[in-house]
Amino acid sequence: MTNSYLGLVEQTFNFPQEGLEVKDGYLHFNGLDIKALIAKYGTPLKVSYLPKIGSQINKAKDMFEKAMKKHKYEGKYNYCYCTKSSHFSFVVEEALKHGIHLETSYAYDIEIIKKLAEKKKITKDMYIICNGYKQKAYTRRIVQLLNSGFRNTIPVLDNKEELNAYKAVKGQFTIGIRVAAEEEPTFPFYTSRLGIRAKDILEFYVDNIEGYEDKFQLKMLHIFLNKGIKDDIYYWSELNKIINLYCQLKKICPELDSINIGGGFPIKHSLGFEYDYQFMITEIVGNIKAACKRNKVPMPNIFTEFGSFTVGESMAHIYSVIGEKAQNDRETWYMIDSSFITTLPDTWGIGEKFLMLPINKWDNEPQRVVLGGITCDSHDYYDSEEHINEVFLPKTNGEEPLYVGFFHTGAYQDQISGYGGIKHCLIPSPKHVIIERDKNGKLVDWLYAKEQSAQSMLKILGYIK
Repeated sequence: MTNSYLGLVEQTFNFPQEGLEVKDGYLHFNGLDIKALIAKYGTPLKVSYLPKIGSQINKAKDMFEKAMKKHKYEGKYNYCYCTKSSHFSFVVEEALKHGIHLETSYAYDIEIIKKLAEKKKITKDMYIICNGYKQKAYTRRIVQLLNSGFRNTIPVLDNKEELNAYKAVKGQFTIGIRVAAEEEPTFPFYTSRLGIRAKDILEFYVDNIEGYEDKFQLKMLHIFLNKGIKDDIYYWSELNKIINLYCQLKKICPELDSINIGGGFPIKHSLGFEYDYQFMITEIVGNIKAACKRNKVPMPNIFTEFGSFTVGESMAHIYSVIGEKAQNDRETWYMIDSSFITTLPDTWGIGEKFLMLPINKWDNEPQRVVLGGITCDSHDYYDSEEHINEVFLPKTNGEEPLYVGFFHTGAYQDQISGYGGIKHCLIPSPKHVIIERDKNGKLVDWLYAKEQSAQSMLKILGYIK
């Protein structure tokens, strides 16, 4: 047994794993030579590997196809990407190559839809699922979208009053209703702030929708659970609530033909990650079919809105260890050349753990460390992994700096931290490199954004006119 970091990983996990392997002492990510990218672009560095987006979409589609075939399911499956996970054009356009639909959450999303249409990246017959608590700027744009020919745009009602905002829609259109989910017992409140209470929906339909089919029709019931899609009593209980509500409504609302189960598929944040996607999908499809058979109603089409699952595993953040500090007899700090608060805000805001591995020095002896960012904030650190309340990394012996990668960071981090702009302690946003396939299928890399400059920050702050 070798006393090396590689030995530690091999003793603890099945390694190498899909998308992660060590070649000639250096970590490769989806076949990419990370050391070569560091040599070309330096650190800190963000890397977006776009082919992973398509592979995730196709994986989910294949699994739903298998589940529906097994259960002889009569409805269709529609994969939607929720843009709030990452709004970047290169992400959305890559996803659109794989036959998906889109879900929006705010007024400015509709401007993205318009631009995609101008560029002929989307057609007017695709589904646009409009979620969220909607202000006038949002509902006004939804009306414009419907009136411009996007007839498969479905505003999902978040409250009873929202329906009044669509009076200006010309002709018939379809709507959805978001069902307010009951939260887990660990939450400080009982029911989600989003959606309409399940017990109110039947009455709302009868009083406000039934009889107005020439103007609008109820097509979809929508639910989303904060904790995600997990094999536990809470998830199955909430899912069955919406299935049973669908069955009740279907008997009086023939136009209702879809259930949207939202997003919530987890992604790998540890080498010890285990999740049986196929089992969960097969069980979901089976539960829906069984309830419909009991109630003698047609099986609905199934929509999902996968965000993190779509884009999360496509990105990595790479840092250099620029200093080592032994602050006492027990704690060794590795200082990185950036900040966790500014580049991976979920590590600070909600204690999220990401898949963290060294890029080099895999043959060095491991030691327990705490990773520190370079802001002056005492909370700018990373000290535990998902599978263990500690961080182990190789010792920094040798002339080459130790490089550390955080992987599967592609969802929400840029949106939460604010891409560009002003960051805590004026820490600049790092360089951002895109990896994609060219027309011949060859992988190419290009610089999407340089490291943020002092001048750009000073201009935002008003020091430069």
